Amino acid sequence: MALDRKDLAILAELTTNARASHTELANKVGLSSTALARRQKALEDDGYIQAYQAALDLTQFGLTITVLVRIALESQSDDALKAFEAEVVKCPSVVRCFLMSGTDDYILIVLARDIQDFERIHRTELSRLPRVARVQSSFALREIVNRAVPTVVFGEAKR
Repeated sequence: MALDRKDLAILAELTTNARASHTELANKVGLSSTALARRQKALEDDGYIQAYQAALDLTQFGLTITVLVRIALESQSDDALKAFEAEVVKCPSVVRCFLMSGTDDYILIVLARDIQDFERIHRTELSRLPRVARVQSSFALREIVNRAVPTVVFGEAKR
């Protein structure tokens, strides 16, 4: 499915308000509710929309610390990568994990309540991951940008 300007406009609106009704969305993008519903369903069926999520204020749950954890493995063999990945998905404090190019094999995003909680996470989750040679952690001081989608994706729809 090739996306046109209306599809991009629908996606742009949904990234800012996924709870918008078909009527609200239709008015914003210049379609009838029926046409909007048809297009939105097609975007879902074609995999452009994978899920609808609530953006939570994690500080309300006491998660005030964001830690970027850089991991280097003992080896970059397929077995080492598979072993690490099979276990890291089980770590409840890890919210994102990226396989990297460069000097670090993985970067993890970890959320913690405070420094003591991160020490617990390090001891009970991170240090138990297989094939790890080095762990380096950096604490985020504050978040500057947090976008679900780069705005350039919708550049054509905003015109």
